[in-house]
Amino acid sequence: MSLHSTPRLRPPRHRVDPLARRWWAVQALLTVSGPMLLTALALGLLSALFFPGALPWLAPLLLVTLVAPALGYLLLMPRRRCATHAWELGTHAVYAAGGWIWQRRRIAPLSQVQTVDTLRGPIQRRYGLATLTVTTASTAGAVEIAGLAEADAEELSRLIGRAASDARTAPTGLAAPVGGIGEAAPGGAA
Repeated sequence: MSLHSTPRLRPPRHRVDPLARRWWAVQALLTVSGPMLLTALALGLLSALFFPGALPWLAPLLLVTLVAPALGYLLLMPRRRCATHAWELGTHAVYAAGGWIWQRRRIAPLSQVQTVDTLRGPIQRRYGLATLTVTTASTAGAVEIAGLAEADAEELSRLIGRAASDARTAPTGLAAPVGGIGEAAPGGAA
C-alpha cells in the first residue's frame, strides 16, 4: 500500500427500512416485470389459439426475451437497491447513496439546503415508507433518500431543517451538532 494512496469514500452508515425491498418489488411488478410477463402470456396464448405451429420457436423466444428478463428484474432490482441505498446525517452535511445499476453517492452541505420534502406514494403508504428529498443550490440536483420508514423520514426532515437553519445563522458558517437520527453518525460524511 502506498503512503500517498487516495482516500476512499466509505458508504453511509444507515440502511433504508427493510420493507423498502417489498416496495421496490411491487414497483418492479407493476412497471416492468408484470407487463413483460403479461405480454409473454398473451403472445403464447394467441399463438396456441391461432398459430400452433409457431409455438416450438415462439416459446423459447418469449422465454429469453420477456420471461427471463422480467423475472431477473423482479428478483435482482429490489435486492440490489436495498444493498446500495443508504444515508447519513453529519454535523455539516447530508450523505446519501443509491441506485442499483448506476450507483451514486452524494454529499450535500447543510449550509446549501433550500428545502426538505417528504413524499409518500400509495404503495409507499401501504408499507409505511417515505422518500425524503433535500433540495440544494447545487446544479447536480436534489439528494433523494428513498425507502425510509415514515417516522424516520419525519425525524430526519426535522433534523435537516434545523441543522440547515443553524448552518445559515452560525457566525463561522459551520452547523451546530444535531441530535436524534444524525447523532449516531455525526461528521463522518463531511
